[in-house]
Amino acid sequence: MFNRTDIREDPISTEPRINERIRVPEVRLVGPNGEQVGIVRVEQALQLAREQDLDLVEVAPQARPPVVKLMDYGKFKYEAAQKARESRRNQANSIIKEMKLRPKIDDHDYETKKGHVLRFLKAGDKVKITIMFRGREQSRPELGVNLLRRLADDLTEYATVESPPKQEGRNMLMILAPTRKKNQAKADQKAERDRRAAERAEAAEADKAYEAAQRAAAGTAKKKKKKGPADNMDPDIDL
Repeated sequence: MFNRTDIREDPISTEPRINERIRVPEVRLVGPNGEQVGIVRVEQALQLAREQDLDLVEVAPQARPPVVKLMDYGKFKYEAAQKARESRRNQANSIIKEMKLRPKIDDHDYETKKGHVLRFLKAGDKVKITIMFRGREQSRPELGVNLLRRLADDLTEYATVESPPKQEGRNMLMILAPTRKKNQAKADQKAERDRRAAERAEAAEADKAYEAAQRAAAGTAKKKKKKGPADNMDPDIDL
């Protein structure tokens, strides 16, 4: 692992300095589990890295002395790349929906619109709420602010305010972001669909079992009816 002495200096590289590329007399050393070792000679820090089969990585070059940490740099880079890909994937999957409201919306329409916004948020999508002002309503921006705050408060369990209310021309905008990521929302939706499918299958099996029992009971009753009273008489009884 301690085999990066052949790495050349790159004046425009954004990579941190590691191992022999760290050319300062002293460093503030942090152990692999985050423990503070203290200020040591760089040669001592490099020796500790060799002994533990780890890399010496400069994590705070602007500090005096620079802060370095013992770590598996290859593993660190791989995990960082994985997180970056996951972040890009979530951003690509995130869709901004839009819901438009009037500042004097009635309670029934408000509940309907809120239901649509909630559905978008549960699906992992951001929602842009637009309050549309007309005529004299533009002189009362507090109506839009209060309405947006009310909506944010009602949905606080499912959303956070990513962009607070702001006026843009005749409209007022606010953006709500879901508290759950897109991939988690999709996983939850799939689990819910699977649960409902299992319930439907179970109900169908119960219906089949009930119908089979009904048919069996009907068949037994029919046989008894065909048998008649004479079949039940004792043959040794004199009439």
